[in-house]
Amino acid sequence: MALVAGAPGALAQGNESVDGQTYVVGTDTTFAPFEFRKDGKLTGIDMDLLNTIAKDQGFNVEIRSLGFSAALQALSSNQVDGVIAGMSITDERKEIYDFSEPYFESGIQMAVDRDDEAVKGYEDLKGKTVVAKTGSEGETYAKSIAKEYGFNVKSLDQSATMYESVKAGSAVAVFDDYPVLAYGIAQNNGLKTVTDKVPGGSYGFAVNKGENTALLAAFNDGLAELKANGEYDKILNTYLADPSEAVPSNFFDLVAKSFPALMTGLGNTLLVTAISFAVAMMLGLAFGFMKISGNIVVRGISTSFVNIFRGTPLLLWAFMFYFGLPQLTGWDVSIWVAGVLTLSLNSAAYIAEIVRGGIQSVDPGQLEASRSLGLGYGKSMQKVVVPQAFKMMTPSLINQLIIMLKDSSLLLAIGFGELLYQGQQIYAANFRVTETLIIVGFIYFVAIMALTKLANFADRRFNK
Repeated sequence: MALVAGAPGALAQGNESVDGQTYVVGTDTTFAPFEFRKDGKLTGIDMDLLNTIAKDQGFNVEIRSLGFSAALQALSSNQVDGVIAGMSITDERKEIYDFSEPYFESGIQMAVDRDDEAVKGYEDLKGKTVVAKTGSEGETYAKSIAKEYGFNVKSLDQSATMYESVKAGSAVAVFDDYPVLAYGIAQNNGLKTVTDKVPGGSYGFAVNKGENTALLAAFNDGLAELKANGEYDKILNTYLADPSEAVPSNFFDLVAKSFPALMTGLGNTLLVTAISFAVAMMLGLAFGFMKISGNIVVRGISTSFVNIFRGTPLLLWAFMFYFGLPQLTGWDVSIWVAGVLTLSLNSAAYIAEIVRGGIQSVDPGQLEASRSLGLGYGKSMQKVVVPQAFKMMTPSLINQLIIMLKDSSLLLAIGFGELLYQGQQIYAANFRVTETLIIVGFIYFVAIMALTKLANFADRRFNK
């Protein structure tokens, strides 16, 4: 995360005080050793610096682990007060954000697969593809020399993903900040550096321009105090002096250490799916009946709803509800509300079509026979048509529930702590991507199979 610019001591010149205040600070999800999760707890250089400064200056912080790009969007939409995420201070960013005094001087290195003997420097990259992190200094540097050395640059969102891309052969090299590369290599990520460090920019804590000046000044004052009393060097040495601290030794050790965090993620996945499905069923039933209405206006409203949410990507709505809605309305939207709105409205559009199709698939003679026996239209639908339609709809509704559970993984893009998000946090720290994803995939498989069995049992029980 980064803090906003401001002169040290500015707090004393203003009327604001940070004492006892709680600030929401956004950060990346996967940028070891600056921010990563260890035993389920967010840690790293940025986290230790921020927490120590907050304690020294008398304010509190609430950390939101969102991902670099999402954190910046959250800052722009005032979902967070500041961002600290190994964020380089650049002239372009200074036009949008205020930065603290630099808290780390970075640099860029290039790394390749540890078994690669062909690429030993930039001159060996001609005609090849390299990877760099989106929006990072490594990306900027790689693009600045790409034409000179004749290589292509592919941008990815996570360090762990970049390293896997190199090991898989889809890219021959990665450009990244040297402490991040050093930490990853020490954690046995399968790479090796082949170039010297290129002096880079400075990391800072960022806030929106002209806002949270007291917070920025407090960060600067606290940073100066940490450097003066030696605590700053102690924090850096914890992660950089010997980054090869113990990692899980085998697959079963990895399972044991990952289990608590993954179970937390699974719980969040099941809960958001259950809430969203309940909301989607209510909306889907309402819009489904509206689609078969004889009123053209009612049908038009339902058709528009279905077309909008079925015809646009689910991920777009996740960003819209969590980042866009606060900017448009000024309301603070919690990540749970954004997640439920995203999943429920998307699924409601599909359920509406399931309901419409189910009702229209019932033989029209059933309604006519019921009406001929003296039942009104409403009673005929309630007692005769809908029960038959529901039996035909049930398999499709079960399938939609399973799809919703899997779609919940897309919420990791806004920092929702579901199952795949927790897996991402784990492999970002230990770089054992394939093994971690196998564990996550197995948990998804078991959860989906159990949910399918339960739904099919309910189907047989109530529709026999």
